[in-house]
Amino acid sequence: MSSLFLFLCSLTVAFAAGGSSGDSLAGDTNPFSPRASLIRYWNKQISSNAPKPSFLLSKASPLNAVDAAAFSKLASRNALSAHLPSFCAAAGLLCFPDLAPSLEKHDKDSDFTGYSNRNFSNYGTDRLGAVDMFKKYSEGENIPVDSFRRYSRNAAGHNDKFDSYGPEGNVVDQSFNSYGVGATGGTGEFKNYNREVNVPNLGFNNYGAEGNGRGHKFSSYTDSTNSGGEKFSSYGRNENGSPNEFKNYATDSNVIGSDFSGYGQGANGANDSFTNYGVNGNVPENTFRSYGDGGNGAVENFANYRDQSNVGDDSFQSYAKNSNSAKVNFANYGKSFNEGTDKFSLYGQGAQGQSIGFKIYGVNNTFKDYAKKSEVSFARYTSRSEAQAAAAEAAKGSGSRVNRWVEPGKFFRESMLKKGILMPMPDIRDKMPKRSFLPRSILSKLPFSSSKLAELKRTFHAADNSSMESLIVAALNECERAPSSGETKRCVGSIEDMVDFATSVLGRNVVVRTTDNVAGSGKEILIGQVSGINGGKVTESVSCHQSLYPYLLYYCHSVPKVRVYQADILDPNSKAKINHGVAICHIDTSAWSPTHGAFLALGYGPGKIEVCHWIFESDMTWARAD
Repeated sequence: MSSLFLFLCSLTVAFAAGGSSGDSLAGDTNPFSPRASLIRYWNKQISSNAPKPSFLLSKASPLNAVDAAAFSKLASRNALSAHLPSFCAAAGLLCFPDLAPSLEKHDKDSDFTGYSNRNFSNYGTDRLGAVDMFKKYSEGENIPVDSFRRYSRNAAGHNDKFDSYGPEGNVVDQSFNSYGVGATGGTGEFKNYNREVNVPNLGFNNYGAEGNGRGHKFSSYTDSTNSGGEKFSSYGRNENGSPNEFKNYATDSNVIGSDFSGYGQGANGANDSFTNYGVNGNVPENTFRSYGDGGNGAVENFANYRDQSNVGDDSFQSYAKNSNSAKVNFANYGKSFNEGTDKFSLYGQGAQGQSIGFKIYGVNNTFKDYAKKSEVSFARYTSRSEAQAAAAEAAKGSGSRVNRWVEPGKFFRESMLKKGILMPMPDIRDKMPKRSFLPRSILSKLPFSSSKLAELKRTFHAADNSSMESLIVAALNECERAPSSGETKRCVGSIEDMVDFATSVLGRNVVVRTTDNVAGSGKEILIGQVSGINGGKVTESVSCHQSLYPYLLYYCHSVPKVRVYQADILDPNSKAKINHGVAICHIDTSAWSPTHGAFLALGYGPGKIEVCHWIFESDMTWARAD
C-alpha cells in the first residue's frame, strides 16, 4: 500500500475524529477541502470546550478541494476575472449578473406587468403619441440590474408611466441614460421609484435635455430607502417650457446621498418644483452642482427642503448663476432636528432681475458670493439658540420626535435586561445578500487595498460608477479608516482570519455567540431568564459585523468596557420561549458622537449613559469562556 494512500487515510480519520455533527460540515471528509482545513485550524487555535458554532461554520467556503486548488492557481496568476461567473457560482459570492439581451427597438405600445434585469438600448425613439406603461418593474428583487439607453428620444406626444419601479429591492443598480432627450409634449411619470430599497445605486443621465413642453413627474422617489446613492446628471438642460416635479424625494430615508449636476441648465421658461425633499431623513448628503445656471424666465421652487432631518450635509454650488428673470424660492429650508452643514456657493451670481426668497431658513449655513446683483429676501432665519433649544426639548425623553430616525428597540438601557420586562425588538434579520467566506488559500492572493482599486474592479467586473464599485470603495474606506479611541479593528474575509483576530485580543479560550434566530423581530417581546457572560462583569469582547462586499467580509473590532448578556426571549401572550438573544451593553460611551442614534433614541449624550443592543442575525460577539 502506497505511503500517499496511507497519508490520505490518516488525514481523513483525523478529520472525522476532530469533527462532530454540530460542525455543519458533517459528511465533507475530503482532507484537502477548505472546510476540512478550517476544522483542523479551529481545533488547533481554539482551546475552549464549547461546541463549534454552526451559525459561523455554515458560512465557510462551499468550494470542494479541486475547485479551491484551481481558483487559487487562477488568483495567483491574477486571472480570476476571466472566470468570474464560474468562480462566483462555485464560491457563493455576490457578483452582479450580466444584463439580458437588449431589446433594441419598440414600434408598438408596450404594457409590461412584470419585468426585471433587462437592457433597453433604444426604447420609444421617434414615437408619435401612444402610451408605454410598466406596472411592476423589478419588484422586491435581490441585486436587480436594469438599464435604459435612449428612452423616448425625439418622441412627440408620447406618455411614459412607471407605476411601481424597483420597490423593496436589495443592492439595486438601475440607470436611465438619455431619457426623453429632444422630446416634444407628452409626459414621463414615475409614481413609486425605488421605495424601501437597500443600498441603491441609481442614475439618470441626460434627463429631458432639449425637450419642448414635455413634463416629468416623480410622485415618490426613493422614500424610506436605506444607504446608497442616486445621481441626476444633466437634468432638463436647454429645455423649453417643460415642468419637472418631485413631490416626495427621499422622504424618511437613511444615509442617502443625492447628486444633481447640471439641473435645468440653460432652460427656457422651466418650472421645476420639489414639494418635499429629504424630509425626515437621517444623515442626508445632498449636492446640487450647476442648478438652473443660465436659465431664462425659470421658476425653481423647494417647498420643504430637508425639514426635520437629522444632521447631514448639503451643498449648492453655482445655483441660478447667470440666469435671467428667474424666480427661486425656498419656503422651508433646513429646519433640521440636529443641525448639519449647508453651503451655498455662487448663489445667483450674475443673475439679472432675479427674485430669491427664503421664508424659513435653518441654522449652521454658509453663503458665499451670492446674488451680488439680485434681490434676495430672508423672511425668517432660525438662530443657533433656537435650534439648540428645540434639540434640548426633544432630548428630554424618549418621545416620538427623538425616536423618529431610530427603530424602536434598536438601543436600550441595561435596566431593560431583566426577567419580566416587556420591550420592543427591532428587526434583526440579515438583509444583506447571501455570501460565503473565501478559503484563506484564495483570499491571501486577492488584493484588499484602495491602492489596488483598479485591480479589484477588474477582478469583480466593477464598471465606473456602478453598484459594485460603490460597495467595494465603501468597504475599503471603512476597513482602512483609523480606529477610534481604544478600538482595535480588522476586516476579515475568512473564518481563519476571524479566529486569529479574536484570539489575538482575548486569548485562545474563547466562545463566539449570536442571537439564535429572528423570532420576535419588529414585535413586542417579553424578557425571560437573563445571565451575564463572564459573571456579568465589565469585560472585553470582539464584535464582528457584516460588510457588503463580493465575498463575505466582516468588520471585527475589540470593544473594551462592555457587559455581555444572553437572555431567553418569550412571546408576551403565551409566555413560550421563541428565541435566545445575545445583547451587549457598552458601559463607556464617552467617545461616541453626540448624533449617534442611541442618543436620539434614549436621550442624554456621550458618556452620560450606557447603551445596549441585540446582536443581529449573522453578526456575532466573541468573549472569554467562563
